[in-house]
Amino acid sequence: MTLLLATVQDAGGPQWPLAVYAAAVLAMVAGMLGLAHVLGQRHRQRATAEQYESGMVPTGGSRLRLAPRFYLVAIFFVIFDLEIVLFVTWAVAMRQTGWPGFILVTMVSALLILAWFYLWRVGALNWSASATTHPRSPDDEGSIS
Repeated sequence: MTLLLATVQDAGGPQWPLAVYAAAVLAMVAGMLGLAHVLGQRHRQRATAEQYESGMVPTGGSRLRLAPRFYLVAIFFVIFDLEIVLFVTWAVAMRQTGWPGFILVTMVSALLILAWFYLWRVGALNWSASATTHPRSPDDEGSIS
């Protein structure tokens, strides 16, 4: 983090344009939300709460329960996507970050690999039907269930 702040400070030039830009973005977002609240429609009819399926007659409820494994895939995607962003950023600035950057990337990678092995050990990555209904905990190694 210190390396990142030092890089921003070494960029030179005034920093006030960034503050003006951030204030303009926040003002625009607040203005859009305020206008939508003031000018938006206010009606509480029965059809408003019903789901819309492209003009077709709705069949069933809109609340669909998904298996936890689908959420696991989404979480794994986010985690490994962020890891790739870290690797690419480090690869681009490898010469500027030097050894501290290498140590940071190595520590993050080691942490993710350890977490992956832990999840594998407790059975969180097993997609079989029995594993999703009865996940193993690390203390269950000697017990019979």
